[in-house]
Amino acid sequence: MSELWKWGAVELAQAIRTRKVSSREAVTASLDRLDAVNPKINAVVESRRDEALAAADAADKAIAKGEAVGALHGVPVTIKVNIDQKGYATTNGVVAFKDVVAREDSPVVANWRKAGAVFIGRTNTPAFSHRWFTDNALHGQTLNPLDKGRTPGGSSGGAAAAMAAGIGALAHGNDYGGSVRYPAYACGLVGVRGTLGRVPAYNPTTVGMKERVITAQIMSVQGPLARSVADARLGLYAMAQRDARDPWFVPAPLEGPKLKRPIKVAIIANAFGDGVHPAVKAAIEQAGRWLQDAGHVVEEKTPPMLSEATALWSSLVMSDGARGLSAAVDQYGDKPSQQTFYDMLNLSSTVEGPTYLEALEQRSGILRAWNLFLEDYPLVLMPVSMEPPFEQGLDLQGRNAMGRIMAAQRPLLALALLGLPCLSVPTGIDKGVAMGVQIVGQRYREDTCLDAAEVIEARANIRLPVDPA
Repeated sequence: MSELWKWGAVELAQAIRTRKVSSREAVTASLDRLDAVNPKINAVVESRRDEALAAADAADKAIAKGEAVGALHGVPVTIKVNIDQKGYATTNGVVAFKDVVAREDSPVVANWRKAGAVFIGRTNTPAFSHRWFTDNALHGQTLNPLDKGRTPGGSSGGAAAAMAAGIGALAHGNDYGGSVRYPAYACGLVGVRGTLGRVPAYNPTTVGMKERVITAQIMSVQGPLARSVADARLGLYAMAQRDARDPWFVPAPLEGPKLKRPIKVAIIANAFGDGVHPAVKAAIEQAGRWLQDAGHVVEEKTPPMLSEATALWSSLVMSDGARGLSAAVDQYGDKPSQQTFYDMLNLSSTVEGPTYLEALEQRSGILRAWNLFLEDYPLVLMPVSMEPPFEQGLDLQGRNAMGRIMAAQRPLLALALLGLPCLSVPTGIDKGVAMGVQIVGQRYREDTCLDAAEVIEARANIRLPVDPA
């Protein structure tokens, strides 16, 4: 059973529930894998072996007693260091926050705990979770296990690197501007960004001092990263349980009615009309053929107002950043976080007062246009990024480099603004470089996005986990 670390969450949960393997065996295998490979990639920055094994033993005792168990009972998972887990520091990659210890669980942790998950470690993030690269002065740099010369993504880079290297069966992440989908893309994983309100969110250590800025409330969501679509589905559904602490939570059904057949898919590679990397274009076209082979009607069609949505994300989020984050970055940030924050800020058109309110109002019009488009084309197939995963440290090479990055990341930003369900699913890994596509669906129809992702996954033949390069 030493290679249980290779098993997925669905497979492990079933085996533990039927007593084919024990949670202790599964958790021990994951912890041993962590010890073996984490020093090479620095994905997990805190792990308490005795605590995890005690939780695994408790899970096994519950099975032995015939108690009712949750969907993730006994399954080893990781949690990102920017949300509260009781008894652990919510560092968010910032030296000054290393002793900010949570007194209670955030909703995601609470929901996975209720589902029976065993927490084996906390995963790295850039300072303030504000880069598509994962490095900070407190925990150090996380490397991509597929290719150390490329970013593992950010801000959930530690979560993605851990998943790709076989540390845990599921990983938690969050996404304000691509922070689940981009790390999944960079590491050959499935990463799900649910509809706004699908998964409850609340961080007592920070919200107790001040509520989040409004763009974080309406654009930032929690989601899983996994090595398979089935695992991502299980992780998302276990997360998406009511928590009264989040006023944005929506108790929408996890499975909706079947879509009209054949399902129409809008496909767009050159999403903004100004060019796309050939490898990204090839991945989109390949995924489109796979969906067509499965009976979908795939048509080239451009969704509405993509450029407007991207510009609005930058304007609103960076305006809120200037108002709500700049003082903390100035006081507590490391040099990379300060440089990249101000490069992004200087490349964005910030707004204040009535103009800010008008910008918020514009969001409704763009979302309405998308909702109408999705009535005809309930799925959209488009890039995650307009480029393959970036080389490490690209965002520290000056404002021109940051401009290139922000241009490439426009598909991530547009969907974050709208709060629609979307995911990243891999299409292949070539010489350590992962490629993938983004699937977008109707509000609260994560299930249809996951169904389409399963079609692509079945043809892509991704082989994870890997030994770090």
